[in-house]
Amino acid sequence: MDLKSLIRTIPDYPKPGIMFRDVTTLLADAQGFKAAIARLAEPYRTEPIDLVAGIEARGFITAGAIADRLGCGFVPVRKKGKLPWKTIRQEYALEYGTDVLEMHEDSLARGRRVLIVDDLIATGGTAEAAAKLIRQLGGEIIGAAFLVDLPELGGAAKLEGLGIKVHALMKFEGH
Repeated sequence: MDLKSLIRTIPDYPKPGIMFRDVTTLLADAQGFKAAIARLAEPYRTEPIDLVAGIEARGFITAGAIADRLGCGFVPVRKKGKLPWKTIRQEYALEYGTDVLEMHEDSLARGRRVLIVDDLIATGGTAEAAAKLIRQLGGEIIGAAFLVDLPELGGAAKLEGLGIKVHALMKFEGH
């Protein structure tokens, strides 16, 4: 199945010159979604993964399904102010400013093996922030999995430079 054909491209969104890769069209296709989850989970099928960390918001969708497939737990990595308990936080750079990701301070125990999942990797700032939070809590990052990689933006290379193996199902050139 050609999963790449199920991704809708929206030109000039959210601003001129950007080619937005919309994964909601893949998620809405039952067979495409099932195939994507199977392919994302496959490299980790024999790994002893304790938790899948899903990055808000579309990362929750794929991360939850992967956690179920791998028979492990799910932990959310959320934007500031969305979690109800005590949190740790990590600031990260955006194109125009900064944002913050948070995790519950008791969301994983030291030594837990964690797979990071999001829908797309672009510059890698969000995934790097999630990795820092997981490591701060003592987690061991087994890898990071994404539906889409935008290689020109360097996010996958950034994560690999941090010692994190990256698995992406498809690559799209451009921004």
